[in-house]
Amino acid sequence: MKKLTDLPPEERPRERLLDKGACALADYELLAIMLGKGTHKHDVFSISRRLIKIIDQKGINLGPGDILEVEGIGSAKATLIAAALEFVRRRIKPEGLKIKFPPDVLPLIRHFADRKQEHFICVSINGANEVMNVRVITIGLINRTNVHPREVFADVIAERASAVIIAHNQVGDLTPSKEDREITVKFKAAGEVLGDE
Repeated sequence: MKKLTDLPPEERPRERLLDKGACALADYELLAIMLGKGTHKHDVFSISRRLIKIIDQKGINLGPGDILEVEGIGSAKATLIAAALEFVRRRIKPEGLKIKFPPDVLPLIRHFADRKQEHFICVSINGANEVMNVRVITIGLINRTNVHPREVFADVIAERASAVIIAHNQVGDLTPSKEDREITVKFKAAGEVLGDE
């Protein structure tokens, strides 16, 4: 089990953040800084990677109870992370980030670009074009993910969202595959059915 102190100083997350900025760190490294240390059973990096999976699934609906499901995180760290996420949500998206043009969604999903598996992402939008939630619907294999419209639209309907943006990270070749095109047609048709008055 590797501790942060086992790493050379130039590879430690805190030192790298100070030297190169937060953008230079992977998501699990940013969480590792907040967690501070691991336990005798789990190093801080494995805990942060497990927590990322829960954050991806829950989106902004993540609560302290969800964080406590990760072995190695106690109530002090769970409340710290929940408070940090809520603070950022309030300050960065005070009344909801508006999507006016397609590129406006990129800051919300660009951190998925370096994932080694395909992540299918859903962004719920309200009637004022404000972002309601961003969540990972499925995580697939290295180069593909299976997803059904009901998995995307179930939470969107429950939230009473007016629109949805779907995306996935592309591992390897960026050219849309035959499957990518087929699933786009399938989701467009499902969206049109739900949008009928």
